[in-house]
Amino acid sequence: MLQLLRHHYRQWWLKRHPIEDALWQPLSTMPILRGLDEGEMKRLRELAAWFLRTKTITPVAGIELSDPMRVILAMQACLPILNLGFDAYDDWHEVIIYPSQFISQTRERDLSGLVHEGEQILAGQARSDGPVLLSWHDVMESPWLDGFNVVIHELAHKLDMRNGYPNGEPPLHYGMNRDDWKAAFQAAYQDLQWRANAGHPSEIDLYAATDPAECFAVLSEMFFESPQILNANYPQVYRQLQLFYRQDPIARLSRVRYRPVSDLEAFAAV
Repeated sequence: MLQLLRHHYRQWWLKRHPIEDALWQPLSTMPILRGLDEGEMKRLRELAAWFLRTKTITPVAGIELSDPMRVILAMQACLPILNLGFDAYDDWHEVIIYPSQFISQTRERDLSGLVHEGEQILAGQARSDGPVLLSWHDVMESPWLDGFNVVIHELAHKLDMRNGYPNGEPPLHYGMNRDDWKAAFQAAYQDLQWRANAGHPSEIDLYAATDPAECFAVLSEMFFESPQILNANYPQVYRQLQLFYRQDPIARLSRVRYRPVSDLEAFAAV
């Protein structure tokens, strides 16, 4: 009953507070959205509006966020859940935006129990205690089909965290096979580790060889940004992500890469 009431309230609110055409139309031609049909674009627009309604977006370190900037963020954040529904993000509530890459304090315990503290320079971070941290410079660098998308990367971590600490094994949908998932990702992870250790080139960012959680996040980026490359290298992983995200980017995206010419309304093939 409560879930039904929430659904009706959400629909009521969305009808009265849509993202304005002036904000949405310039983004609707972004390369990462190419091939989405009218119904998918409508659903993405509603998800983005609800994201802006329910997530606190906190600018820090002097950055000021305009409405177009907020919509750019929300659009990218909601693409992974286009066919999953907004409840997939209902266990966290804040995005913190830095102007550019930022320093994060780290605290890790080694196998002997000794705690090590340090610092990292990051483009994004999904914290297990709640917020997602993002560099705005890298958010703007993300939607161009070049295999890099910090927003999708960190939101993949958040999906991974829905059943506890991120380990590359998010909660799977009914009908998905856990053994198939593990076999596909383990094979890819081992190959990426081999490439990283041997110094072999890879079309896929070898940051994926860091640990299974980063493997899932990096390959999720590739799934939405460069699906043909992911499928050519690890077809079983592509199939598992197709089942998990309930999308098939290969069916809608060409392999042509795009970059902005001067602003959000202008694009060119390179």
